[in-house]
Amino acid sequence: MADSSSVSGSGNAFNLDTVRDSLIRQEDTIIFNLIERARFPLNSPLYDQNSGLVPGFSGSLVHFIVKETEAVQAKAGRYENPEENPFFPDGLPSPIMPTTKYPKILYPAAVSINMSKTIWDMYFNQLLPLFVDKGDDGNYASTAASDLDCLQAISRRIHYGKYVAEVKFRESPKEYEPAILAQDKNALMKLLTFEKVEEMVKKRVEKKALVFGREVSLDTNFTSEKCKVDPSVVSRLYDEWIMPLTKQVQVQYLLRRLD
Repeated sequence: MADSSSVSGSGNAFNLDTVRDSLIRQEDTIIFNLIERARFPLNSPLYDQNSGLVPGFSGSLVHFIVKETEAVQAKAGRYENPEENPFFPDGLPSPIMPTTKYPKILYPAAVSINMSKTIWDMYFNQLLPLFVDKGDDGNYASTAASDLDCLQAISRRIHYGKYVAEVKFRESPKEYEPAILAQDKNALMKLLTFEKVEEMVKKRVEKKALVFGREVSLDTNFTSEKCKVDPSVVSRLYDEWIMPLTKQVQVQYLLRRLD
């Protein structure tokens, strides 16, 4: 479900420190999920749109598994949490049990911002081939479950840009209001871009992948120099996709912040 450092859960303060803490904790979740997915080969039949593996279903097996899993999670109330964004929102069932009353932190326009299709395409077409081996071991259900864990962790991190934008706006509204009133996307993007911070994040996630992805022995610090996921791939994930898409979410959110 939601990350343990969520700011949308009841009882948590909402400020720049809690937002930053959540972003850092989410790095761990993403990296561990990538490591888990790397246990399996590519298993390309899972993504074949014309495989016919599910009778009566038009689409890939991973599409079917994700859609069905999201339906079950929706019944349990997962998508009542504003930090969670389904990949297939149409026709999701309502919760069948009492759900948490999440504090209203975000501006109402936040519900209309959804990058799920972009994240889906990026993950399967660009990221996945970078860190899994070619091959087919037939473990399609387990592989799809692992894919969904990766997708949800990456999606949560990118859509968390709504919270980043909100806390930044609250701390310095006068700094953002002129660009918002002018609907100036470029000015907002400039205000939201801190190259030194982005470089620090890329180095941190690369180092985490180096540490998390190596076998540990009780006799020595590490038993192998080989990592389960290439640390440079994790750095690239943040550099080319996670941070740019997060900033897009922030810009979209701020453009509507004064509606």
